[in-house]
Amino acid sequence: MATTDTARERDADHRFVAALIESFIEDVMTAAGLPAPDAAKVARLITEADLTGADAHGIFRLPQYVRRIRAGGFNTKPRITVTRTAAATALVDGDNGMGHLVVGRAAETAIELARDAGVGWVGVRRSNHAGTAGLYAAMPVAHGMIGVYSAVANANHMAVWGGSELLLGTNPLGIAVPSGDGPMVLDMATTVVSYGTVKKYALAGRDMPEGWLIDTQTGDPLTDPKRSAAGLLLPIGGYKGSGLAIMLGLLGGVLNGAAFGRDVIDFNYNDDGAANTGHFMLALDIARFVPLKSFMAETDRHAADLRASRRLPGIDDIRLPGDRRRACRIQRLRDGVPLPAALLAQLDTLAGELGVKPLRDGAT
Repeated sequence: MATTDTARERDADHRFVAALIESFIEDVMTAAGLPAPDAAKVARLITEADLTGADAHGIFRLPQYVRRIRAGGFNTKPRITVTRTAAATALVDGDNGMGHLVVGRAAETAIELARDAGVGWVGVRRSNHAGTAGLYAAMPVAHGMIGVYSAVANANHMAVWGGSELLLGTNPLGIAVPSGDGPMVLDMATTVVSYGTVKKYALAGRDMPEGWLIDTQTGDPLTDPKRSAAGLLLPIGGYKGSGLAIMLGLLGGVLNGAAFGRDVIDFNYNDDGAANTGHFMLALDIARFVPLKSFMAETDRHAADLRASRRLPGIDDIRLPGDRRRACRIQRLRDGVPLPAALLAQLDTLAGELGVKPLRDGAT
């Protein structure tokens, strides 16, 4: 299987150049009420999610974002404020703006702090869903820094280990370091899969594999994504994934005065409520420890060693964090971003409702 083979690649009916997707998202966001500069920023970040293979966090989310804007769930003209709390720390209040704008500001702030203090830790409150973790973790890499990002997910789809109540989110974690091949990026949910992937399977009308969700009443495997509300997502590594979700939730939520546990609203069903989503962003200046070139050379040496290590039977190659992301971006810039028919139909409807040019008109 090719490294960029995904469900969307297999189900795709059309492909679109990234610039066209970005322009379409910008038009939709502007028509929905975002100021033009903010619409452009959101469009760029959403498109980057699609380019890097994070299909469940790209244009797939656009109808949901617009629905929340229309219902008043997002503040389209937020006053995002940054409060410096110490030499290396800050707190961002997103004023219920779109998460992409809020976390983008947090990443910029963390980088600025790290330039001065060597490290920058930025907490975020009163934000919203911001897409894939890798987007923000990778931002400090361009400045010779390590990036770490996490968030409290916008809905609870997991229980504490041994429980059956939905009190934990998929709470993602992103870590990025520079290497000679480009950013080495770990981007993961604390559940076996993200809930966005479940929604993607539901849209495509495909059954899920066993081991993703279980029925909250019986504990049996749940494979019909349209019945996902009756189940809970399983954590990675059993109790370890549950514990990681708790700790990331405390750091991203409680520490910042943001929602966690029972306080989290499910933004899949609540369009007008303020989510008060919490995040945290860390930037670390590598040069405060070792020269950047030395760090990258050592990273490359170890990466080559790992890739060349003896493989298990049936394994064609060893893939490291960031490999698929990088290969997917190259392929999709060259061949276009694939979109399945069901998603394209939703985007056509959205374009008609907002009076913007349909994306379909530019299909390749």
